[in-house]
Amino acid sequence: MRTVLRTVNRVLLGLAGLILVALGGSVLAVGLGVRPPSWWIHDGRRDVLLSYAERTRWRDEGWWWPTVIAVLAVLVLLALWWLSAVLRRRRLAEVLVDTGDGEGAMLRGRALEDVLAADAEQLDGVGRAHVLLTGRRAAPEARVRLLLEPHVDPGTALHGLTTRSLAHARDSAALAALPAEVRLRAVKHRAERVS
Repeated sequence: MRTVLRTVNRVLLGLAGLILVALGGSVLAVGLGVRPPSWWIHDGRRDVLLSYAERTRWRDEGWWWPTVIAVLAVLVLLALWWLSAVLRRRRLAEVLVDTGDGEGAMLRGRALEDVLAADAEQLDGVGRAHVLLTGRRAAPEARVRLLLEPHVDPGTALHGLTTRSLAHARDSAALAALPAEVRLRAVKHRAERVS
């Protein structure tokens, strides 16, 4: 589903870009004095996009305004769906655990996230941890955000996370690998007065 959405996103963006470049470039070319072909919507530099007759042609028809409003509403709903699909991060609902019997078991992704975050918060100098699992059921990936205390070395915290928390999660879920993207941020604090 994720790759389908990515493909649809790229195709729609590409088509929208081509249409906008073609229309904008042709309007610019006609405005600069290039003679357009006979079938083109503009005749010359002084031509308008829509004439008064074209703008008011269907105004008195009873079906015109409901149709315009319905088409615009559908376009707005499709644009909102597309935007929410692009902005939404896919959270992994379940992780496939290899039990050795060929069947496998399902582990809730939220449960693994909570355990991994709790384990990371036990590390020295980590104030808070947030974990998000993405990827596929058989090959999950972790996005980890750590809020570090002022005294901790970021390298030490990162080493503890990879060798302890991520290793525990990988081993307990019987995963071959658990790649992670880790973002570190320090707690804001006032400067200490030296006396």
